[in-house]
Amino acid sequence: MPFVSIRISGTTSKEQKAGIVADVTSSLVARLGKNPAAVQIVIEEVSTENYGAGGQLIADRDAPKTREDAHADLPR
Repeated sequence: MPFVSIRISGTTSKEQKAGIVADVTSSLVARLGKNPAAVQIVIEEVSTENYGAGGQLIADRDAPKTREDAHADLPR
């Protein structure tokens, strides 16, 4: 029985998750000859406040810069 675990950052609609489940199931059926009823898929949505990269939370990295921060990168 194949078990697939998928992590997605942020939030995803129910329709998008249903499409992912259908696509992954179809792939395992086509490529490995698995019975679709045996394919188990778990989708975990990870908040961008709960992980980081490059020493910074993703939520902070992707947050819009404030007016003061936006000018910090300008040459003087």
